[in-house]
Amino acid sequence: MTSKFKDARLLGHLLVLFCVLVWGITFVSTKILLQWRSPVEIALDRFVLAYLLLLLMQPVFKRPNWREELYFFGLGLFGVTLYFLTENIALQYTQASSVGLLVSSAPLLTAFFAHFTTHDEKLSQRLIIGSLIALAGVALVMFNGSVILQLNPLGDILALSAGAAWAVYCLLLKRAGQRYGYLYLTRQIFFYGILTLLPAAWLMHYRLDLSLWLDPLQGGNMLFLGIVASALCYVAWNKAVGIIGAVKASNYIYLIPMVTMLTAVVILDERITLVGASGAAMILLGVYFAEHGLGLPSRK
Repeated sequence: MTSKFKDARLLGHLLVLFCVLVWGITFVSTKILLQWRSPVEIALDRFVLAYLLLLLMQPVFKRPNWREELYFFGLGLFGVTLYFLTENIALQYTQASSVGLLVSSAPLLTAFFAHFTTHDEKLSQRLIIGSLIALAGVALVMFNGSVILQLNPLGDILALSAGAAWAVYCLLLKRAGQRYGYLYLTRQIFFYGILTLLPAAWLMHYRLDLSLWLDPLQGGNMLFLGIVASALCYVAWNKAVGIIGAVKASNYIYLIPMVTMLTAVVILDERITLVGASGAAMILLGVYFAEHGLGLPSRK
């Protein structure tokens, strides 16, 4: 393995690590904004801001290729509209820490989907066992959220749906490779994400509120979500997937719940129960086993 190749892979891992650290905080940031804005308003505002920033950075327009545009449309639909609507609506029904944990099912879903849609990423024995351990942890988290804390289980289902949408996005993104510049690719994804958000915005009675930008708490959180968590992190994530692949990049998503839990405890004063902590531990154990095993050989 050449030094240049090692450096590129290291960059890919560092970019993904940066993204998951930022995204772990976004659950809490969104939870704060839900006091004043609806889920679709938060999603649309942040991606319009991100798109305008990327448009300033990459003001290049190419002649439309309808096959490519359809591909960008799919990325925008799954990676922006479906993911963020289900995730943000879930935050209205359950704790930020629970949403973070359940959305972290995305790596498992990515691996399962990849098994049936790709030729080079098939499920192994230890991946299946590790997945079952992690899924048991997810079940504990759902039990913790819907029974012990008496929260609406609809939030749990929506959070899992967000994980599935992100898994589809990553698999679609894998096919992009390095055919497009990452700024241009991300800008197009945001364009179609905004486009597919508009019907939901209309149905959910979107309202434009420019006054929120004058409030330090609301405006600061929106700037964080739009500039850092959307524009910057999506470019970094898309580049990282092009370097290390969808499955390896997705495995880092399991760090998001830890960041979210710590942030929620500090900022939102949320309580982490023993059941929830046990579920988190099982998720991490399952991921470790899926990657490294415990002395069992990997069988294709």
